[in-house]
Amino acid sequence: MTSNLLRKIMVAGAVVAALGVVACKPKSNDTAAASDAAAAASDAAVAASSAAADASAAASSAMAAQSSAAAASEAPASSAAPAQ
Repeated sequence: MTSNLLRKIMVAGAVVAALGVVACKPKSNDTAAASDAAAAASDAAVAASSAAADASAAASSAMAAQSSAAAASEAPASSAAPAQ
């Protein structure tokens, strides 16, 4: 994994943790606080979705590279005609 991917996963984890803290606070009748919490949840969902998409793309890229490496290792070393 690249450090960029790990950083995105850590950010997504921090967002989820922040949502957990917000969700565990006592409920109030303040609509501004509810609106702020909803906005934070929406931002967290976007960040988590982006991190998941990046992780999926990185995994696909790694699988393609592994497949290419395996194919290259199975190819003949030289296509020159044998010496007579």
